[in-house]
Amino acid sequence: MNKSRQSLIAGNWKMNMSVAEGCALAQQIVSQAATVSCELLLCPPAPLLGFVMAETNGSEVQLGSQDCHFNDAGAHTGDTSAKLLADIGCGYVILGHSERRADHGETDQQVAAKVTAAWRNQLTAIICIGETESQRDAGKTLSVVRAQIAGSIPPGATGANTVIAYEPVWAIGSGKVPSVNDVTKIHAETRTAFAEAAGAGEAELVRILYGGSLKPENASEFLALEDVDGGLIGGASLKAQDFIGIASSCP
Repeated sequence: MNKSRQSLIAGNWKMNMSVAEGCALAQQIVSQAATVSCELLLCPPAPLLGFVMAETNGSEVQLGSQDCHFNDAGAHTGDTSAKLLADIGCGYVILGHSERRADHGETDQQVAAKVTAAWRNQLTAIICIGETESQRDAGKTLSVVRAQIAGSIPPGATGANTVIAYEPVWAIGSGKVPSVNDVTKIHAETRTAFAEAAGAGEAELVRILYGGSLKPENASEFLALEDVDGGLIGGASLKAQDFIGIASSCP
């Protein structure tokens, strides 16, 4: 990683954890946060946001949401606005995750509208990109990544309001991981594509996370790469020992 960019280790709990489990996990992570040099972020399911905020309040551990609506208010049953997320203390929101794109049919254009809403409410948007296994097998990884960046990032992106998370869809929860050489090439291409969208100066500042079966056993080799500035962690974020173990691998 580049020493000028502070590493970010973000935990995406997805649709997991009870209230008691989430509070206990947050407590364990907060108690160990001082042992790592990177920024820590927890993104629990929406009903747990207030409970986790109570555990992380006053600590260095940040709170984020897994999604937001592109409007600040209105008749949108079941949705949550970026305005409300900011009001309860969130600093980040994950947008365009492959599971949202696949399960809810989210398009790049919808992701971009949500990113705009996040920025409007002073939330940092973690924009997810990544190819499916069929796209990878067809040699389309770089073109898919470039297209998602171009379509999902609206004008106004900076290194401060945006984080990019590269998650190869075929690696999420599968135990499969791309090679170090592949991640090196894809993250470099991602930074180049961000430069085309936001300028070379902002591209040097934006943090690009790797996700997809990242765990303590393989974290150090990926987190040491020049254009890898942390990780978006799924399954391994549900155990404090694994999550902190990954964070401890940051240079």
